[in-house]
Amino acid sequence: MADTQRETERKFEFTAGRADDGKHRGHGKRAKRSGRQQDAKKQGAKRQGAKNGRAARPGVPDLTGTAGIASVRDRGTTRLDAVYYDTPGLALAADGLTLRRRTGGEDAGWHLKLPVAPGVRDEVHAPLSDALPPDLAALARSRTRRSAPEPLVRLRSERHTRDLLDADGTLLAQLCTDSVRAERGKAATAWTEVEVELADAGDPALLDAVTERFAEAGLRPSDAPSKLARALTATGAPPPLRPGHAPADRTAGAHVLAYLREQRDALIAQDPAVRRDLPDSVHQMRVAIRRLRSALATHRKILDRAATDPVREELRWLGAELGADRDREVLLELLRARLAELPPDLRLGPVRDRLRTWNALRRKRTRRRAVAALDSDRYLALLDAVDALLAEPPLRPAASRPATRQLPKALRHDWDRLADRVDAALALDSGEERDRALHEARKAAKRARYAAEAAAPALGKAARKQAKAAKSVQSLLGDHRDGVVAREALLGLGAQAADAAESSFTWGVLHAREEGRSARLEHKLPAIWAKAERRRAKAARK
Repeated sequence: MADTQRETERKFEFTAGRADDGKHRGHGKRAKRSGRQQDAKKQGAKRQGAKNGRAARPGVPDLTGTAGIASVRDRGTTRLDAVYYDTPGLALAADGLTLRRRTGGEDAGWHLKLPVAPGVRDEVHAPLSDALPPDLAALARSRTRRSAPEPLVRLRSERHTRDLLDADGTLLAQLCTDSVRAERGKAATAWTEVEVELADAGDPALLDAVTERFAEAGLRPSDAPSKLARALTATGAPPPLRPGHAPADRTAGAHVLAYLREQRDALIAQDPAVRRDLPDSVHQMRVAIRRLRSALATHRKILDRAATDPVREELRWLGAELGADRDREVLLELLRARLAELPPDLRLGPVRDRLRTWNALRRKRTRRRAVAALDSDRYLALLDAVDALLAEPPLRPAASRPATRQLPKALRHDWDRLADRVDAALALDSGEERDRALHEARKAAKRARYAAEAAAPALGKAARKQAKAAKSVQSLLGDHRDGVVAREALLGLGAQAADAAESSFTWGVLHAREEGRSARLEHKLPAIWAKAERRRAKAARK
């Protein structure tokens, strides 16, 4: 995978009526000062800049003394030439991504910028080449689908860079003033902007202090999230707006569709993170998949299942392909914890090495399976199907009813479904059949929880209480399921140890302890379930 750098930055532009050539005057209290005072201040800034080894940049105030900035080191001026790429429909720009090929500067090459949070992006860098590197194309695939990114805008910039240093000479941030000319076909625009980017592990409070200092000099945070967005807007091709996650009205259909859009967006956003193998990314993508599947099942009175069932089936496939890797992660964490709990005299043989070898073999296989699913045509067809479902939703008559009337019926149905499965499991004797029944009850608890959480914006406290009740049952049954999976793995580890002439004693001890844990959890279930039932019934009455 290409190199990645986390960028925490803030862009600024000069306020209306203020030139960026250094000829503007102060505003607010400063506007009352005489021209002589202003000139004296400017000369003082120039002298301070000379002390810091650089000339003061016209229009950009001296930041010495702001938020621990003790000195400024001039890095000179660089000419940059960047071509930005996107699909004809601006799929990347619509989601805040930018893809460019840039020459000039220290980091010439291909850059893909992925939004993390406001003002924070991950920049993935690949060496300069004529064609788009496959790694970067894959990271953009959930947005570009089958459309190859093509040249869109050319930006040529003259960048003046300065390092902002503390008293020890440690880099706090970089200050860049960019004079930019953008060309899109025959349309062109130009502007100057100022950018402050924190150094690694920099304090975001510095950006706040710089923002205050800049405001005094007529610089304000830019409205545009990126140079590309500004160039597109200025040349008459603003990035398309995605529908928001707020319901369009108070109907049940609008509420459900807004929730589905939110989960669709979460699924797509996690795709690059899974490909980059970021921590918890597979889990978060699977959560979005499960929430989509659950919502489509819960709201069959609102959305025609003839259209949604095929989508649910494909979501189930994708969840299973990703699940192997996530299940391995969870199981490894559990087994490590169980080994750590054992007294040293019960850890016989090279058990940690055995576990490490076992995981390495599984990880390679499950990781390959997950990435292959994301690279498949079947996955792209699924994303297209979800988009189509949201673009032209197969609404049923109940969709036009108020959310406050229709959603409680769906929540009650999912809770009754959970109750049936818990009762069925409790009626069985301990053993494999009961383990399977408890697993089905766990999935029902998760669906009831997701439905209640999704309905909370419309139904308020009653839905939140049901979600909490369902989660308590889900958590216990989840622990039970982890134990069942762990016992299966421990049998395999014991067999592998025996085949390698190692002691299998420790794996047998852990297996017995897991059996005991499962028995205790099954013993607790009736009380946990009764409490959840009371909680849910009380919430429903209010």
